[in-house]
Amino acid sequence: MKNFTIGTFSISAGSQQTVDLPISVLANRTPISLPVHVIHGSREGPVFFISGVVHGDEILGVEIIRRVVGHHALKDLAGTLLAVPIVNTFGFLNHSRYMPDRRDLNRSFPGSDRGSLASLLADLFMKEVVLRAQYGIDLHTAALHRSNLPQIRIAPEQQELLSLAKKFAAPVVLISKLRDGTLRSCAKDKGVNVLLYEAGEALRFDETSIATGVNGILNVMASLKMISHRAPAAKPSTISKSSTWLRAPEGGILRSEIKLGAYVKKGEKIGEISSPLGEASAAVISEDDGIVVGRTNLPVVNRGDALFHLARMKKSTLAQKPLFDEDEII
Repeated sequence: MKNFTIGTFSISAGSQQTVDLPISVLANRTPISLPVHVIHGSREGPVFFISGVVHGDEILGVEIIRRVVGHHALKDLAGTLLAVPIVNTFGFLNHSRYMPDRRDLNRSFPGSDRGSLASLLADLFMKEVVLRAQYGIDLHTAALHRSNLPQIRIAPEQQELLSLAKKFAAPVVLISKLRDGTLRSCAKDKGVNVLLYEAGEALRFDETSIATGVNGILNVMASLKMISHRAPAAKPSTISKSSTWLRAPEGGILRSEIKLGAYVKKGEKIGEISSPLGEASAAVISEDDGIVVGRTNLPVVNRGDALFHLARMKKSTLAQKPLFDEDEII
């Protein structure tokens, strides 16, 4: 195995090193860098990256990556793992989704070495991490005041990614269109296969989402023959080809007993919005059959606010034995 080069660093086979790739300096001259932990195996294999905190307040990936890097299965690694727990350092330090100029980093790819700060960081991450890899998993959570059921998202007509998504074994695989400027979209254009893991909520850790993420990453690495790993028993993923958001029909106070992972049927009442004194109310009605994969955590809502994210499913699928036991619904 040859040495692995990244930036100005060279990592020998069978070793690991954390490298700091310079980005910029803060207004007070404090230097900011992109930390990348490189584990370069002693045997041939693919280059695989895992990244977290592209959105600065989506911190769940930090703990997932910490556990993966320290897992005993990586002691005999084939290939190379690039672990980037914090991509958006600026947002991470400020508990903010965005860059200092309010740009969304995950709408700024592939970036440019002559652009805005978001563009500079996107360019550095693409060149030094993404384009050195054949595969990757980008770790996200729901936005602020929302929660997501653990799920993998892939683009349509990506058969290799669908196979890897099934190996990950999250409760749901959601096939969704790519957005311009996202990491996944630009990686696909360059021939890099990237899974998107969504779970949990911004600025919070939860053990279900973390454990699912760690096991999923190890499952995918094992399927790529990078590690030897015996996956814990898991139910097969439910695959959904589309999703929709149910929005508030009126403003007021939302009350709902529906949890993440619950099955709902078209026409079913899944919540109610009333005025603060309760003299008027409006029902929240499901418009499709499906599984609740995301929901708001805020009871105070305005008309049009997104309340429940529903992965659409066929009635025949919903009629089958539930994929979630009561104690597994969060």
